[in-house]
Amino acid sequence: MTTGPLDARELEAAVTHPGAGAICTFTGIVRDNSRGQSVTHLDYEAFAEMAVPQMRKIGDDIKSRWPGARVAMAHRTGHLEIGEASVVVCVSAPHREEAIAACRWGIDTLKESVPIWKKEHAADGTFWIEGHEAKPAG
Repeated sequence: MTTGPLDARELEAAVTHPGAGAICTFTGIVRDNSRGQSVTHLDYEAFAEMAVPQMRKIGDDIKSRWPGARVAMAHRTGHLEIGEASVVVCVSAPHREEAIAACRWGIDTLKESVPIWKKEHAADGTFWIEGHEAKPAG
């Protein structure tokens, strides 16, 4: 968890090792639209005392499910502008199939289980995003 910019290349460097035949990186980027509306920026909040251990557990689960895998992940909190990275998950593994599967599982599990909330600021109001639903803020 960080309030500063994310650098996918730094996370890739953290998982690089001689036995890695592949590195798969997922980078989530703040886009300028959602639900057919223009988005101006996002704010992320997290319950860090739960989020960080849950992210570590996801990494441990990846290592156990995909032997030889190494994992690095980071998520931003605070104010993010359009085009900024909000989340990065990197997985290295001996083969591409494992790297891709583990990375996909990692980001999907992070989105489902880590207590991080997104508030979209749009032309027609401000919305907290819960799962795939938008709830008006305020």
